[in-house]
Amino acid sequence: MSNVSQKIMKLDRTRELIHEGLDTQHPLNGLIHVLESALELVELPGNDFCWSSWEDVGEAKVELELLLQLLRTGGVPRRSSISILFAPTGPLQEVSVSSGWGEAFLTIAERYDEVEKLIW
Repeated sequence: MSNVSQKIMKLDRTRELIHEGLDTQHPLNGLIHVLESALELVELPGNDFCWSSWEDVGEAKVELELLLQLLRTGGVPRRSSISILFAPTGPLQEVSVSSGWGEAFLTIAERYDEVEKLIW
């Protein structure tokens, strides 16, 4: 199986989020789910980071993984550190539009908006 096929198959968290929605009873778990989905999407091969504030996939992964680590250990990141990622013309939208998954991003961003209201 090629690396591209393997990466595409790893979009399980994204598919769940798009088709099944969030666990609103546990909003921090919902936020983890949203960030895991964002991580899956930025790791897709061939993504274009030229309009993003991230230099490349490595930089994007570090930022997302740090936020996930904080959440998984019981911390809550500052709202602004996550909302900027999902903002119009934020780094996730810029990568999504230039990489061909803009519609998926819009759905993930809507899920972020839902969970944001529950946490902050």
